[in-house]
Amino acid sequence: MSLGDEHETSGGYGGTGQTRTRLPGRDDDLHGGTRRGGRSSSRSLVTVVGVVVLLIAAIAFANRGGGGSSSTDDPDDSPKAATAPSGEKPVGAKAAGIPSGFAHDRQGAESAAANYAVALGSTGMFNKDSRHTIVDTIYTPAAAAELQGAMDKAYSTDFLSKLGLDANGNPPQGSNFVSRTLPVGTKIEQFSSNSAKVSVWYMGLIGMSGEKSTDPVSTTWKTWTFDLQWTDGDWKISADTQKDGPAPVPGDDRAAGSDEISKAVEEYGGFTYAR
Repeated sequence: MSLGDEHETSGGYGGTGQTRTRLPGRDDDLHGGTRRGGRSSSRSLVTVVGVVVLLIAAIAFANRGGGGSSSTDDPDDSPKAATAPSGEKPVGAKAAGIPSGFAHDRQGAESAAANYAVALGSTGMFNKDSRHTIVDTIYTPAAAAELQGAMDKAYSTDFLSKLGLDANGNPPQGSNFVSRTLPVGTKIEQFSSNSAKVSVWYMGLIGMSGEKSTDPVSTTWKTWTFDLQWTDGDWKISADTQKDGPAPVPGDDRAAGSDEISKAVEEYGGFTYAR
């Protein structure tokens, strides 16, 4: 996967939409969009994180296989109403702290995609050891082997310093680095017994919470599309792409202060997502 100004892909982070690759130094938004002005481009969390996310997308796309099939040899067990949950219990097993053992059906593929989006949007991606574990756990062996080296270069010491993190991905004392992916819904794009393409609409949180932070925690809306393969008894990612939106109209909520955000990050845990 290579970095360039603009990439148009037919798969990966965003399916059939366009994938834009941002270069460092541009005022772009977190996992890729436009960020509000008034901040130095060299300190823009949005720009640097967008580079990494889209770098992952390009590598995965370059190594994708034949793609998902639109075959429907398995029954469509997804809820007909897009907003209706299935009511199925989430998986009980975990591998390296990530939900695993998803059902070998459409709902299982949707649950896998949602939980993998959470893992890839976590702060664990900013530490080399935990990042390697995450990638090895949720990608196919072939895709993981191609991603690791490129991602290590992307998450360089210089890159981390622009986020306000040290070489191990740790924030300064008294500050909390926030990076979370919050799935809103999932959609099956293609499905067959051994492959699936699933889109995850999500809201992302990114930023540094602390008294001296120049990049407070902000939100972004994206759609993350995963090409999944049934590998070794579970769904694994073979390729993924992202695209902007759809983003709702911002509300009139009062922005929380740094202390309030820090407290919330420490007190509120995440979820295991099931379709």
